[in-house]
Amino acid sequence: MTRPEKWPSPTRNYSGLIGHLPRWGADSLELLEEGARLGPVFTVQLWRPVTIGHSPAWNRLVLGNTAGFRSRGSMSQLSPYLAAGIVATDAPDHRARRALLNPAFHRRMVTPQFADQFAAVVREHLPQGEFDAVAWASRMVRALLSTAFLGRNFPDRVLRSFLTPLDQGLPGPLLPRPFRIRTMDRALHRTFADPDPETLAPLFASIPGGVQEARVAIAAAYDTTAHTLAFALWELAGHPELNTARATESMVQETMRLYPAGWIGSRVAVTDTEFDGRKIPAGRMVLYSPYLTHRNPQLWDDPLTFRPDRFTGRLPAWGYLPFAAGERTCLGAALATLMLRTVISAFAGAGLQRISTAVRPRGVITLTPDGPIVLRRTTTTTTTATSTSTSTMTGTATYTAPVHVPHRPGAPMVASQPLWG
Repeated sequence: MTRPEKWPSPTRNYSGLIGHLPRWGADSLELLEEGARLGPVFTVQLWRPVTIGHSPAWNRLVLGNTAGFRSRGSMSQLSPYLAAGIVATDAPDHRARRALLNPAFHRRMVTPQFADQFAAVVREHLPQGEFDAVAWASRMVRALLSTAFLGRNFPDRVLRSFLTPLDQGLPGPLLPRPFRIRTMDRALHRTFADPDPETLAPLFASIPGGVQEARVAIAAAYDTTAHTLAFALWELAGHPELNTARATESMVQETMRLYPAGWIGSRVAVTDTEFDGRKIPAGRMVLYSPYLTHRNPQLWDDPLTFRPDRFTGRLPAWGYLPFAAGERTCLGAALATLMLRTVISAFAGAGLQRISTAVRPRGVITLTPDGPIVLRRTTTTTTTATSTSTSTMTGTATYTAPVHVPHRPGAPMVASQPLWG
């Protein structure tokens, strides 16, 4: 038997006219953390009522039922970069469309096709001395995406111009970009007319709507991977004992746990649905939050500590969602993971030092570093970029990661209190 929806809602700085919208725009992570302290499901009032959950049962409900929760009308559709292609396709069409794309993006295809190419690109672009890891990671990922999707003859100025708004704060990624998108589409049409066989271009050239599909895939892979890479380099610089090729896989996994690029995801309920004895009405936007799930002490031991060795054990079901889960698991998961592993392994044996004193995540389209991450790289041994499918952790390294807190003049930039009181 269902009961009326009466999940708790954050009350601080709530306005009856505009609800939680100002807080969401100014500091969405703080709002999420306050809601999480109220319980496993809570509500916020944005431009429409939204129900947010972060338990494994909630994740299974929202992500495991593609017929009951649709993508159309969700938050991803607010960005012109994601409002098309497989990202915006719902059941029943989604499954057939996904079947066309899945084989080329599977790990068994991605690794042999791109591991050596990626390693060569990374070796060519490794930084020396001081560098901003955020800006460098964006350039690096752009070069890797061009290698995988387009080939080296694709004009970088077009790709750079197309992706630049995704590096901006809000509302930049949400604004219409008709000129940039038309320019990108024309360049893709020319590329797909004679696709480079060493890339994914032949796949997109062969399917209906391939230009649009490729454009959305490139955009979806760009800032997610670049920001994750920047966070990974920050953690690597703080853990010199983990700066070995053998530690790469677990380093990447733990970075994606503590700093999930897809910090929030959304769906829209197709029909009235029940959860925990309460009704979710049809048309209600529902959100799941890997950021909250990955920092939940009921799922993760010492969740705010950066501890890659935790990935030698069993992971909580529906509790690790760096690429979402279920039938709509991110198509590019294997490609993004290969890019991250290849870059991180290239730093093995080199000195990497933090120059910036603190890093704070902020929730934009993706989880984004709040400002530059300045590091210093010094070559101490010969470095080789490699990509491996497995690695073994040796030893244990711990570091208490920053909890997101709003910064006030004179206040510390990081904190270590638990999210759930």
